[in-house]
Amino acid sequence: MTGNEQARQAEPTGLQPRPARDAERSLQTLDREKTDPQGKAEAPIGVFDSGAGGLTILSALRQELPHEHYIYFGDTDRNPYGLRTDAEITEFSLQISRFLIEKGVKLIVVACNTATQAALATLRANFPTTPFIGVVPAVKPATRITRKGRIGIAATNQAAKAQYLRQLIDEFAEGMHAYAVGCPELVTLVEQGRLDGAEVEETIRQAMQPLTREGVDVIVLGCTHFPALRPAIERVVGKQVQVIDSSSAIARRTHAVLNTEGLLRPENEETRGCEALEVWCSGDPVAFSAVATKLLDYPVKARQKHW
Repeated sequence: MTGNEQARQAEPTGLQPRPARDAERSLQTLDREKTDPQGKAEAPIGVFDSGAGGLTILSALRQELPHEHYIYFGDTDRNPYGLRTDAEITEFSLQISRFLIEKGVKLIVVACNTATQAALATLRANFPTTPFIGVVPAVKPATRITRKGRIGIAATNQAAKAQYLRQLIDEFAEGMHAYAVGCPELVTLVEQGRLDGAEVEETIRQAMQPLTREGVDVIVLGCTHFPALRPAIERVVGKQVQVIDSSSAIARRTHAVLNTEGLLRPENEETRGCEALEVWCSGDPVAFSAVATKLLDYPVKARQKHW
């Protein structure tokens, strides 16, 4: 049985709307966004995730757009999202987006695959004047580099079962074998700041076993937490398996949207330092500061937002 057939068997009976892609934003919305005052280019970019995983996207954004300012929100008090319902994830995403918009952001990157799949269309409908960038598992690039036609997708439990992932597989991996597996234990490792060591590698080995035993030669990291573990994952699965994620592509897409909308921050100063970054979380700010400092490799002091 192909991965496509497995995916179709696993689909829920009730159809759910897939996230609206950037290309599907209406011309009316784009025209309205272009009328924003020129001063909005100075505004920060908002980035949010269920916790620390979106920091991997933030790192890619800061490499691609070093002159921008950023506000990051990690919903650490309510993660992992992979164990939540779509309705809960959508409610949380609306709440966080409203907070970021009230903070004055000019664009929001939903740096969470699970939230993108559950809530992106709703976010765009509720906040039509704010551009949203979602993250999409790199299924299409995986089909271009696989030699065996066997692709693995490591995701959260929720994302691994989502209809949207099945649609991506059907659209881009038709005729190939595609296998999706939920790896919530890897999310826990990243949230705890545990990125290396024998115990970490053993946890990864067990999590990846459903994919490696199928003989995949490409593994897509379909959760933004997982790139933080990429060196350890690559050691575990071996050189015969390519490991890819979408962080660089998301950063390039954000750059393109800002450029199109005339919202790029002027390159009149270097803003790579922590002064260009504001970090919030819903859980323990001390614990999150420690994890964020480790992932970003410079001092971070998070503030807490109580809901």
